[in-house]
Amino acid sequence: MSTYEADFMAQVEAKNPAQPKFIQAVREVVHSVIPALEKHPWYRKAKILERIVEPERVIMFRVPWEDDKGEYHVQRGFRIEANSAIGPYKGGLRFHPTVDLGTLKFLAFEQIFKNALTTLPMGGGKGGSDFDPKGKSDAEVRRFCEAFMMEFFRHIGPNTDVLAGDIGVGGREIGYMFGMYKKLKNEFTGVLTGKGINWGGSLIRPEATGYGAVYFAAEMLETRGESLEGKTCLVSGSGNVAQYTVEKLLDLGAKVITLSDSSGFILDEAGIDRKKLDFVMELKNVKRGRIKEYADKFKGVVYTPADPKLDHNPLWDIKADCAFPSATENEINAKDAANLVKNGVYVVSEGANMPTVPEGVDIFLKEKILYGPSKAANAGGVAVSGFEMTQNSLRYAWTREEVDAKLRDVMKAIHRQAHETAAEYGTPGNYVNGANIAGFLKVADTMMDLGLYS
Repeated sequence: MSTYEADFMAQVEAKNPAQPKFIQAVREVVHSVIPALEKHPWYRKAKILERIVEPERVIMFRVPWEDDKGEYHVQRGFRIEANSAIGPYKGGLRFHPTVDLGTLKFLAFEQIFKNALTTLPMGGGKGGSDFDPKGKSDAEVRRFCEAFMMEFFRHIGPNTDVLAGDIGVGGREIGYMFGMYKKLKNEFTGVLTGKGINWGGSLIRPEATGYGAVYFAAEMLETRGESLEGKTCLVSGSGNVAQYTVEKLLDLGAKVITLSDSSGFILDEAGIDRKKLDFVMELKNVKRGRIKEYADKFKGVVYTPADPKLDHNPLWDIKADCAFPSATENEINAKDAANLVKNGVYVVSEGANMPTVPEGVDIFLKEKILYGPSKAANAGGVAVSGFEMTQNSLRYAWTREEVDAKLRDVMKAIHRQAHETAAEYGTPGNYVNGANIAGFLKVADTMMDLGLYS
């Protein structure tokens, strides 16, 4: 570690106490981009990295709402508007009890580089609330979403900050928030993405993050003359990203044997086919049930309940070729990473945001497996959000085939940038360095063009 890197991280840690996820994300990027700073010393003189690490704006507000019993509750709402050099802030909203300032700063920071890699003109942002939709009635969710937007509408707009879904924010929540925004502003604009098809949404948007992670894995495999055909795959999670990861893997001839939720995971050695996937989608999207019900429904399936006492996740200790972590951040620890490699996994494509801890990433890089970091591999979701913004501006809708083809092209472009940049800066095959440097250069060059206050 250089003196500059050590001093820089010491300042970041001092300014952002008790925000370990944010510091983790910054440390990874800073370590990767040191060669770029050495090659282009004007970035250091202009304090580009210092400016990128500091969000342009942090918004925090209260959200009072009323439950079905007439009782009042108060939640916190947040928005981190991290960087708008290359376009309006763009990023999801997360509704989950674990949401806090540090988590959203990490997600917004990652979003800057992810959005830059898509080739689309989008800045980086992230927001949400500590509200938990789980166990709430539709009416309670609607009242919260409307209350959230009654405060938040003044800070966003199609050319300022465009929102999307994330954990806990699906089509239902997007609809309630967009309805209130439209009422308050008296205008119909593309201020949220992930909208319903009947009112400005894009085809393939729900599928995009999962599809994109699979497309990225396919591109990595192609560098070794291989494909996903016949590969055995582990997938974590069972929400939107996991579901459509499974769907696209089936399209490309792979076999998926796991899914999970916070209660545990299922192992289906026979493989999750389309009929079984339809059951999962009904279970999770409509009934909002638990993945254990899959094991009750289908024969030969082993269900393993989550055990917080374990120092690893047994889901990652199964023989396979590919892994698609699609649940949440830091779900693969160092022991999990070692278990994956031990069991023959040589492709990891991250559908969740930063699902692997730094020590786990080090293991993947040391073993030279095909490792697609989240800011590259899961950028398909925000790419199609960008397509939705374009369609809204045009007052036009592309077909499913057009959007899927554009998504595949974007994932190819992201892979090419990461692959070529990694080689250019002396670490061939290291997609972490390649993605971080490529995203950083695009944002940094734009900030240089726009002057000090960009």
